[in-house]
Amino acid sequence: MVDTDDALRTFLRRADEIIHEYDNGYMDADAAMSAMETYVDDLRETVDGDG
Repeated sequence: MVDTDDALRTFLRRADEIIHEYDNGYMDADAAMSAMETYVDDLRETVDGDG
């Protein structure tokens, strides 16, 4: 069984890391959006039971 709370915590941690890196100039907008798309896909797969 998927632990949705863990999946959401992981997603939010990753999103916070991207925001921090972008805000500090370590990541450009294209890289930030690409990473976020990957993390959204990962979350969706986990919650839907595909991952």
